[in-house]
Amino acid sequence: MRMMLKSKIHRARVTDVNRDYEGSIGIDHELLRAVDLLPFEQVHVLDITNGNRFETYIIEEPAVSRRIGVYGAAAHLVARGDLVIILAYSLLPDEQAADVRPKVLIVDAQNEPRSVAVAASSAPGPGVADVDSAHP
Repeated sequence: MRMMLKSKIHRARVTDVNRDYEGSIGIDHELLRAVDLLPFEQVHVLDITNGNRFETYIIEEPAVSRRIGVYGAAAHLVARGDLVIILAYSLLPDEQAADVRPKVLIVDAQNEPRSVAVAASSAPGPGVADVDSAHP
């Protein structure tokens, strides 16, 4: 069995930080759906702005709010406006791991979806291919 990347939201902007809330990361409902993430699913959060990394679980924010909120203890590790990468993994048998095709959502500075792609293991450039041209 291997732990493989399943989903990625790339360069999301933190919109809310609240240390006095139960720990978690809130993510806009539509962004979750775009990359097959669920409420209470474990994620790793990588802060591009300051280099911090942490694990937490997802809570669902309202659709079209474009909210990315970091709550509880993890809120000490980020600031409003920081850029983050949100990653989720799945445990796969070795025979399936080589064929994994993670979903990658690229968002703009306002967390508006710009593209959903399927990551390619050896693609040039940023490492993603357009969903429509990806292998099944």
